[in-house]
Amino acid sequence: MDCLFCKIAAGTIPVTRLYETDELLAFPDINPQAPVHVLLIPKAHHASLAHTSPAEAPLLGRLLAAAIEVAREQKLDGGYRVVINTGDDGGQTVGHLHLHLLGKRHMGWPPG
Repeated sequence: MDCLFCKIAAGTIPVTRLYETDELLAFPDINPQAPVHVLLIPKAHHASLAHTSPAEAPLLGRLLAAAIEVAREQKLDGGYRVVINTGDDGGQTVGHLHLHLLGKRHMGWPPG
């Protein structure tokens, strides 16, 4: 198992677990791009959003619902950004589906 996020989900690599269910895990990003930067992953390996199918729609919905719950726990009342980078051109750096929850700073457009 060479996948970094699979190792984290399995507990081989320790992280601060901010949210966890049987199928999902949330933990702080080690290279935060905002004062709050949480990664949410499914524990089962999916290489990217592009590697899911309509059958995974319930899982993806639970992933987004978990992001809402974590945002509430992190007190992101002023707003937040949810990002899923997909593939090399989309900026994905870890080959495991993951969602970024960013907050506690203004997230205007364009980003920066």
